[in-house]
Amino acid sequence: MSIRLLASELYRMTREVERLEKALEAAPPEQREALSRELARVRADRDRLRQALDGHKDHPAGFGTNSGAKR
Repeated sequence: MSIRLLASELYRMTREVERLEKALEAAPPEQREALSRELARVRADRDRLRQALDGHKDHPAGFGTNSGAKR
């Protein structure tokens, strides 16, 4: 996945986390458990995207890795 696509998806997921956090604050008690589970799922997805983006930036196009290096 390209860095641009990862960054775009990360931005979207971050906005979704913010939306769910606000919804959770305003939700009636009977809806809070479901919103809390959804928020946890979206946060986990966002965190995975952030890790993928950070890893992609650290080693763009395979540079900086030891794959195939002979000593």
